[in-house]
Amino acid sequence: MDNNEPVIEPPSDFPITFHANLLDHPDLPRWLRYFQRTPFDTGYLYGSPTTKDVGKQTIQVMAYNRHTYETVMQTMIINIFLSPDGEVPYQAEFLVKNWDIEEMLPLDAQERFQEAVDSMWEQEGLTVVNITSALDRGGRVPLPFENKKEGVYIKIGSKDPFTNCLTEAKSPVNSYRCKLEQQPVMTCYDSFSPRFQVDWCNLTLIDLTKMNATEMVPIYGDGVLEEGSEFSPPDDASDRTFFWDFLLTFLLPFLLGLLLSLILAYIMCCRREGVHKRDLKTSDIQMVHHHTIHDNTEELRDMASTREVPRPLSTLPMFNVRTGERTNPMQSARYDSAQVPLILAQQ
Repeated sequence: MDNNEPVIEPPSDFPITFHANLLDHPDLPRWLRYFQRTPFDTGYLYGSPTTKDVGKQTIQVMAYNRHTYETVMQTMIINIFLSPDGEVPYQAEFLVKNWDIEEMLPLDAQERFQEAVDSMWEQEGLTVVNITSALDRGGRVPLPFENKKEGVYIKIGSKDPFTNCLTEAKSPVNSYRCKLEQQPVMTCYDSFSPRFQVDWCNLTLIDLTKMNATEMVPIYGDGVLEEGSEFSPPDDASDRTFFWDFLLTFLLPFLLGLLLSLILAYIMCCRREGVHKRDLKTSDIQMVHHHTIHDNTEELRDMASTREVPRPLSTLPMFNVRTGERTNPMQSARYDSAQVPLILAQQ
């Protein structure tokens, strides 16, 4: 079958959204995807079925008009059958950085891309095997800049082997250049540029003829587990004793805490005597200093009480508050006013 099936194209002046699901099921088959950029754009159903999906599948599509709230339902029957020529043995997957998934799904865009591959593969009869958005492979959503695309993976298959132009892109020299974030060097003409900007560092070449029966082709699914693929734990697991694990996780912290407690108890209890003696020595020094200051103060007071010298001029009264009389401090007193109380001297 074709890799894409356009859903009913909505009129340009009405926003219409679609919902597609497998008949009598809530979601689409695991191999089929639906994409619509905005309600004003065309919606696409695309995908590549595998041999497990051979048969008839009925897809139910419901269109919803976001202005008039009208709904229309349509049924689509997809017949999947094996190709009479079998699977193509040589497959090359390209990453086109300047295209989005909805731009590559139309048939005319795929034909233009096949023409570009044909000039490098040098053979006709190429087949589009799969088309996948770069976001489905783990790519990042681009910044909202103009002409900034998400990227799309497109896989092309052929019966003829790869040419030197394709194989030299995967040479060790070019692989080393890709690690240095440099573009590979190719001797042939790049027929993709400038319409298709191919990331040659992400080129994947698959040769099914060289694979053994035990090898599997890398297939990127949609992340949904297949039926019967749930994890079942083994029943014959041997018993395990956790005694030594218990000793390691419990006794080791306990012994470490006990050791720290003993060290703290020794510091708090056994070392207090030396600290007490040191405190006593400090107290004695402070008491001696205090008594020395007190004795010196008493001695100075005794000396001041018995002195016979005149009082300093700064201490003599110059103005009587009660009488208003002014006294010349330079007059010689008949007596030593230093021996007279201050109140009597002012009278």
